[in-house]
Amino acid sequence: MIVTSDLHDHESGKLDIIGLGPGDPMWMAPVARDSIASSDVIVGYKTYIDLISPILDPAKEVLASGMRQEVERCRAAADLAISGKRVAMVCSGDPGIYGLAGLVLQILKGHPAGTRVEVDIIPGISALNACSSRLGAPLAHDFAVISLSDILTPWDIIVKRLHAAGQADFVVVIYNPRSRRRVTQLEEAVKILKEYREIFTPVGIVQRAMRQGESVKITTLSDLASQDIDMQTTIIVGNSQTFVWQDRMITPRGYIIP
Repeated sequence: MIVTSDLHDHESGKLDIIGLGPGDPMWMAPVARDSIASSDVIVGYKTYIDLISPILDPAKEVLASGMRQEVERCRAAADLAISGKRVAMVCSGDPGIYGLAGLVLQILKGHPAGTRVEVDIIPGISALNACSSRLGAPLAHDFAVISLSDILTPWDIIVKRLHAAGQADFVVVIYNPRSRRRVTQLEEAVKILKEYREIFTPVGIVQRAMRQGESVKITTLSDLASQDIDMQTTIIVGNSQTFVWQDRMITPRGYIIP
């Protein structure tokens, strides 16, 4: 449970929204480490707090919360900063790519003292960066990123985006492909993409990129839906030009090679 701080009349503090990257501290930017070390309070999802526990000062104040408490977590971080604290709010990957940077800014926008808070957004290696590097160079040309989670986005809008990306021949990065409760969305996404792609189109499947238990596999669009895929999986579906060489996906940019 998150308990927000009382608001004080003194000058507001600072709020850093930090991207942790894949999770291992070795992949974090030095500026992210510095921010965590110099902050008064660390706020974050419990799993992400656990990932950075090796570099946390045991005496540091930490506010950790569970899944589906994003609004409460962001409001707590904003309130602490408004009260004069220096706050580090940690997110996995990059805080601006399916992260909480936008939500924090929305909360500050709606607060009468929100403009007094200094906010820094510190980027991190996103899942699409990490997975692309493990697969080769599948994102060397234009690509689209689509989450299949319909918790915050209506499914009919997701369907429109899948059709648009397929028709435009974008490489498609798929986040949140399948969960214990959402078992049909990936199959429908594959069906849509098959309208625009050959069934032998290369597809990269990466689980737990750059973390313990990492798995990297290259398959085809025809075999994608039958693979072992969960919420810690990111999928990259190639475009009409993507090919595989030496177990690496490559999407040509269009250079003429003499």
